[in-house]
Amino acid sequence: MLPGLRKISVLISLLCIAAIAVFFNYSWNLFVFSLGSQKSSLCSCHKCLTDGDPWFTEINTSSPKPFLSRKTVISEDAFNWWKRIYSERYNFSFYNATVVNMFKTFPPVPDVVEASSDRCRTCAVVGNSGNLKGSHYGPLIDFHDVIIRINRGRTKGFEADVGNRTTHHVMYPESAVPLDSTTHLVLVPFKIKDLLWLLQKFNQGKNSAVNSKRMANKDLVMILSPAFMKYVHEIWLSKNGSYPSTGFLTFALSMFICDEVSVFGFGANRDGNWDHYFETLNNKHLRTGPHAGTHEYDVIQQLHKKQKIQFFKGW
Repeated sequence: MLPGLRKISVLISLLCIAAIAVFFNYSWNLFVFSLGSQKSSLCSCHKCLTDGDPWFTEINTSSPKPFLSRKTVISEDAFNWWKRIYSERYNFSFYNATVVNMFKTFPPVPDVVEASSDRCRTCAVVGNSGNLKGSHYGPLIDFHDVIIRINRGRTKGFEADVGNRTTHHVMYPESAVPLDSTTHLVLVPFKIKDLLWLLQKFNQGKNSAVNSKRMANKDLVMILSPAFMKYVHEIWLSKNGSYPSTGFLTFALSMFICDEVSVFGFGANRDGNWDHYFETLNNKHLRTGPHAGTHEYDVIQQLHKKQKIQFFKGW
């Protein structure tokens, strides 16, 4: 081989060796980075809610416990905020006594699965907006691990658009519907009478077993904390509206019990009316009452734009 060609051959070989070294060094660094990311992640989803977002993490960690439990004690300040919703006449002592009594009937600790690095818990929050009509979201909704429905939301006859599975149903007394024995009843109490209503539903003397079976499984009852409701109003909604809607409270709750959140059936329909998919709207001027419906909708849209959640508008 000629000297010139020999030099070129050696140079090419050295370049190949260097390229291979760079490639393996890059691959190793990428592997170490990925391994570190997996270890620090709170779930096994492709993208967990709290991953890589200091703003969201700070809001999340500032939250009180979402559910009441035997050990949960809310402050008198939180109680005073809550009692103003319906001008509650009962005092803080009566509230505390009622809560103690609640956990003689219902589970002392709520059935909440903690985040885990080896699990991805997906949740569908299904609102009741008329924008679900004709959406064909049913199969997509049913694909989620946890499916949360709200108030009088129903599935029969609307399966193609809203699915047919329910794991958690959020309600308050005036919006209550009977549940099967496998669905969690999540009570949103707006007043002490709501807590008393729940107790009365499951403690009706000789007929308690019959009534409990018809209303829900008492071992799957969960009660939202007034302190959490105050937190949502002040932190997530910046005090817009008199207090949060049941729908937005449900949405906020989902971000504490799920690793990935998909939202369906929120906001007005394509004509700008705030109707329900299971009802015929007679009042074309119906709006959102004491709730800041438009602001709540905007917050959900902002989180979708930040790629924290998936928001399916239906139209």
